[in-house]
Amino acid sequence: MPDKNVRLLAFHFPQYHPFPENEALWGKGFTEWTNVTKARPLFRGHYQPHLPTDLGFYDLRVPETRQAQADLAREYGIHGFCYYHYWLHGHRLMNAPIDAILESGKPDFPFCFCWANESWTKKWDGLEEHVLVKQDYSDEDDLQHIRWLVKAFKDKRYIKIDGKPFFAIYRALRLPNPLKTTNIWREEARRLGIGELYLCRVESNFADEMGDPTAIGFDAAIEFQPDSKNIGPPMEGGVSTNAWKHHGIFDYSDMVRRMLRKEAPTYKRYPCVTPGWDNSARRASGAVIIKDSTPQVYGEWLETVIRRFTPYSTEENFAFVCAWNEWAEGNHLEPDRKWGRAYLEATYTALQRGLTGPPPQADMLSSNACLGSDPSQFDVERIFALATSPTMTAKERQKALHLILNKLDASGFFLRLYNLGSLLSRQNNLAIARKAFEITAELSSAIDPQLAGKSYYKLSSFAAKIEEKAEHLEACLQLLPSHQAAQSELNRIKGSVVQ
Repeated sequence: MPDKNVRLLAFHFPQYHPFPENEALWGKGFTEWTNVTKARPLFRGHYQPHLPTDLGFYDLRVPETRQAQADLAREYGIHGFCYYHYWLHGHRLMNAPIDAILESGKPDFPFCFCWANESWTKKWDGLEEHVLVKQDYSDEDDLQHIRWLVKAFKDKRYIKIDGKPFFAIYRALRLPNPLKTTNIWREEARRLGIGELYLCRVESNFADEMGDPTAIGFDAAIEFQPDSKNIGPPMEGGVSTNAWKHHGIFDYSDMVRRMLRKEAPTYKRYPCVTPGWDNSARRASGAVIIKDSTPQVYGEWLETVIRRFTPYSTEENFAFVCAWNEWAEGNHLEPDRKWGRAYLEATYTALQRGLTGPPPQADMLSSNACLGSDPSQFDVERIFALATSPTMTAKERQKALHLILNKLDASGFFLRLYNLGSLLSRQNNLAIARKAFEITAELSSAIDPQLAGKSYYKLSSFAAKIEEKAEHLEACLQLLPSHQAAQSELNRIKGSVVQ
């Protein structure tokens, strides 16, 4: 008998059917498959397009498809689906499959919801450009939202912890007052006879969505993968010049090693793994491509995560896979033409070995990954001495910093500094916030270009002169070409100067 049990949940994207809001943005008949089938390889060995086999190009309005998904997931050890849930101030999106699941009682497979609380736009990265349905918030909407959710919470299939419905939110700090919202939800759930809730915030790929969830009214956090803060430096060799100039290209095995040496949190956080990531099907530029994923390395990662994870209680025992069916992000367990069911088979094997088997040779992967210093023990004085050295050229400084920071895996350090700047900005402590963003922007570009780019964008809001603002926006776009808000603001500035 195993000493512990782990319930593996897979994030599930319910977009695979046409609906009016999508057609208004992308044209008649658009679904996720539209992006998937038009993807093409960008360099030698680049795996695109990802095309389905066992389940085909399905429509999630079809009950047999939903049943087949559940049967396949159960066969390979997955406990349930965590469906993305779209509620935009009372307006629900891509809800036909969810409504059918709730109304029919089928498939008989555990599920829960994760509220994807972002505006519905023509962008796939959460930036609010070309907004069709805006994500707004209010106390009244919080009440209406929980009243709708309660109907789902009463479903016998809905996943609970000690009787408490399990509900996650993708971007908790997008809420104007997270603690107030969670209090409204909890009080209304009790009033409606549901009792207590179990609320989780997802540590999504945004710099401020980290930290102790209890401070903002949540019970626990969910790790999200891939974690862009620990993904490693992008590749600049081994693929075509055009590819790495226009996209961020990373190595899957290197990412796994970095993920396995992350600091353990001091709060409750459920672990997560991903079979891969490649959103170039959605993006002509600025895609994140994690190349050379294999079922073996994925399986070793999941096995190590399961082995290391100690459930917080008998029922607080979740681990997550991101995702079941994010096909346009190259991020799916569903069978495809290249690998068939190999990732599902690796999932099943990793669960069995992680729970019951002897310490695997795969732990070599994790021990190698743990080499190097803890990010909290950086030689900060040495880093700052290099950064301010009057005798070094800019190129020499960047090279020296790159060697030190890459060895130390400094992305965690700079992320904390960026988060501090964001917090201080909200508290109107602008002078110190600006300094935090300046340090992050100047020193992190060799390790985490995305974070450096975001820091330059933050700095643009502090600029007193329009020339300085434009300079920061241009620096942002050099590191993060896909930052549409920065591009729009820079275009506006250039337009006003011309006039």
